[in-house]
Amino acid sequence: MKHELVVIGAGPGGYVAAIRAAQLGFDVACVEKEPALGGTCLRVGCIPSKALLESSELYHEAKHSFASHGVKVGSLELDLATMLARKDRTVDGLTKGVAGLFKKNKVTRYEGHARFVAPTRLAIEGKSGVTELEADHVIVATGSVSAPLSGVELDGDRIGTSTEALAWPAVPKSLVVIGAGAIGLELGSVWARLGAKVTVLEYLDRILPGMDTELALEAKKVFEKQGLAFRLGARVKGARRDGDGCVVEIDGSEPIRCERLLLAVGRRPNTQGLGLEAIGVELDAKGRIPVDAHYATKVPSVSAIGDVIAGPMLAHKAEDEGVACVEFLKTGYGHVEYDAIPSIVYTAPEVASVGKTEEELASAGIPFEKGSFPFLANGRAKALGHTEGRVKILVHAETDRILGVHILGIRAGDLIAEAAVAIEFGASGEDLARATHAHPTLSEIVKEAALATQGRAIHI
Repeated sequence: MKHELVVIGAGPGGYVAAIRAAQLGFDVACVEKEPALGGTCLRVGCIPSKALLESSELYHEAKHSFASHGVKVGSLELDLATMLARKDRTVDGLTKGVAGLFKKNKVTRYEGHARFVAPTRLAIEGKSGVTELEADHVIVATGSVSAPLSGVELDGDRIGTSTEALAWPAVPKSLVVIGAGAIGLELGSVWARLGAKVTVLEYLDRILPGMDTELALEAKKVFEKQGLAFRLGARVKGARRDGDGCVVEIDGSEPIRCERLLLAVGRRPNTQGLGLEAIGVELDAKGRIPVDAHYATKVPSVSAIGDVIAGPMLAHKAEDEGVACVEFLKTGYGHVEYDAIPSIVYTAPEVASVGKTEEELASAGIPFEKGSFPFLANGRAKALGHTEGRVKILVHAETDRILGVHILGIRAGDLIAEAAVAIEFGASGEDLARATHAHPTLSEIVKEAALATQGRAIHI
């Protein structure tokens, strides 16, 4: 079978690239080894974790906060099976939605594992045997997999990754999370809200590596009040199953016993078994596919996007790269503004960031001014009963151009979108400060933080 374009992988980067290519007139096919479309993000990542975060937060609110609103719920009972079933229904509906979009846009779907046998030829190993495809161009969008940790013996039950932690049939009495990044904190929060005693182990001396240090420190205090325990600077030497529980060995400390363990030390590119070496595409030291500014590899017919190339492993980054890649193939132009890609941790409160951090600006010798405004001083936040956190905006000291925005607080993931647009269009702090923001809304905190960069915040 011959197609103009074949996309390997139907995650956010792959399926978006395929649909956009079809819109541009390509005869396009997409190869995915899993029966359900959507990739890790939709099936066992972004979407199911957010469903559980929402459900567990409602449970926690009912238990601890509803009474302050005058809502008395009486006896409260957790029905974990129903909660997990809701999560599964959410995932199922969205995966079917992607299949519907493929049908609507006339994207041909092949189920199986793709392997290069030549720069423009693929072997698809499926349930019914091997199918060969030819393509003028191939885009690799196979995403990432959970990163291992030496000495940690995964058993898919008591010791597992995020995939297993999304489907535990009972709330563990005790849970150890290795890794204080987004995945560890989000899933640690889910099970802590539902009743688990959660201990987070982190090798570094801080949580949320790569995000704003000041807000990460503030977030840690909030999470500790919620019941999460942190042990920073902890080097895990090993972990093994012991009966119905686990034993975690830490360098220089006594072992920790727990009922379950979640390994969340990051992800690595899913680039093995694709036959890339056979066509002359060599991986870098981190297992990523080297590409140029337009996502092309050294083999002219092969491109790569998303988690398999350098940059943050984010679904929305992969989506935008997929669009830019196919638009470049069709029109000769495609671009992603990497300084305007937000990162979000969906804890409660959320942590969101876009652009540069203070540390990055200081290290680069870029002069900047900082403006900060707390949720506590915002009327809408008070009405919601969620006043933890702040918005921090960094602007160039000489040009006033917005360089970075960092938010800790309720709905930070939604608020950061305004900042991403501002950075995308090269807006100044004054631009953001002068734009009218509706009252009463949380967005006013962004406006006040922009005003604060000029020393003229109104409500504090």
